[in-house]
Amino acid sequence: MCLLENEKTRAILRPWTLLGQASASLLVLCMLGCNVGPRYVKPAVQTPATFKEAPAPEQSPEAGWKTAEPRDDANRGEWWKAYKDPELDRLEEELNTSNQNIAAAAASFLQARALVREARSQYFPNVTTNPSIVNSRPSPAQFGGLQTGSSSSTGFSVKSYTNYSLPFDATWEVDLWGRVRNSVRANVFAAQASAADLENVRLSAQAELVADYYALQGQDALRQLLDDTVVAYRQTWKLTVTRHKAGLDSEEAVAATEAQLRSVEAEDTNVGVLRAQYEHAIAVLVGQPASTFSLKAKALEAQPPTIPAGIPSELLERRPDIASAERTMAEANAQIGVAKAAFYPTLTLSAMGGFGNSSITDWLTWPSRFWSVGPLVTQTVFDGGLRKAVVQQYRAGFDLAVANYKETVLTAFQQVEDNLAALRILSQVVEQQDAAVRAAQRNLQVATVRYRAGLDPYLNVIAAQTILLNNQQADVNYRTQQMGASVQLIKALGGGWDTSLMPTSKQVSGK
Repeated sequence: MCLLENEKTRAILRPWTLLGQASASLLVLCMLGCNVGPRYVKPAVQTPATFKEAPAPEQSPEAGWKTAEPRDDANRGEWWKAYKDPELDRLEEELNTSNQNIAAAAASFLQARALVREARSQYFPNVTTNPSIVNSRPSPAQFGGLQTGSSSSTGFSVKSYTNYSLPFDATWEVDLWGRVRNSVRANVFAAQASAADLENVRLSAQAELVADYYALQGQDALRQLLDDTVVAYRQTWKLTVTRHKAGLDSEEAVAATEAQLRSVEAEDTNVGVLRAQYEHAIAVLVGQPASTFSLKAKALEAQPPTIPAGIPSELLERRPDIASAERTMAEANAQIGVAKAAFYPTLTLSAMGGFGNSSITDWLTWPSRFWSVGPLVTQTVFDGGLRKAVVQQYRAGFDLAVANYKETVLTAFQQVEDNLAALRILSQVVEQQDAAVRAAQRNLQVATVRYRAGLDPYLNVIAAQTILLNNQQADVNYRTQQMGASVQLIKALGGGWDTSLMPTSKQVSGK
């Protein structure tokens, strides 16, 4: 403590105190200084007043699904719960914790956050130390052969000596033109874009799981239909064989019923291929090996929930891919400022000080002190057009980001309209197909009655059975498509995400 209060010690620390005061003053100047980068203005995009395919308000009752709203008690994006399937809820929970694509996107976001902290470190001085203890012995031939003392062989003697050094170096680049600030902003915007990318990957994985889940149930429904059909056709074939032996049916009828049976058996077996592939895809989504994962068979019975589309302008705030594209624009704009700052001089403050002596006992004493402090101004005089080309590069990069942003918005509108149209049309198709199934059932009943009355051959019954089976299969396929379209519509609307959930600049800069 006495040493710190020594006047000599205070004199040693004086240059560092002056540097600190100058740094603080210049830091304030830096924060209030010039920013040569262009001001960022989010480009306007044309948004229609309503979705063309959206149902009229009186046709859209209270929905079973709604988007999350800022600071409310909504389920924060758990949109799949609108389907009211506990097994699906369980799978989605596994996906959110074990999906490797989500894990990779989360790691990318953490990388982006670290880059923000790296950029922010340029706001502060860089202080280093390089203590050394060096023992040296000069050559007798150096310095014109003049050495102290004498030697029996050469007439001169050379003494070795040890140099003890404890230097401290500090450098700080004053951000007069906004290079550091724009670099920090660019990294903040990139981190926010990475956060939106993470949510987009999460939403895509969640939607893919729901789509695969109901596609698998569609295959189970087909399997159940074909299983029942195989049983019915086998009974018919056996009955036809019996009737043929009794002389009541022809050999042609026997061959036709057997061919029909074998064909449906093959279809029934083939359903297993696609069913297994959907099950394996779900296993990968929830982070499990396909070899150890299985789902019980469950025929498709779910109905798509009512989905309010809202107004098109809200879509810009609800889709994470649009938010990512917008933050990428802001990042590109900040990079222009970084490039333009290279046209202006760079002011660097540097200071060096410490202790040096050839005696360890006198190393940290007043006479051993040394220091230097001063500014350094650097200005590029000629670079062959390099800086101008860099600015042009980043301006083109900004234009590219703007085009990508507008294309993402247009694609979002297209996807919403596509799936609104698909749901509207498929709802009609399902009703029409249900009517077709009922008509095919009546047709089979009539053909069966006429065959048993001896009015028509059995081939008419086979034709009626084929028509019914085809219509039942089409009905299952249309219902599966309808469920898939509902999933894709929710995904196109953002899945309950909102830009209010994007991390702020302070959050992405924290540890």
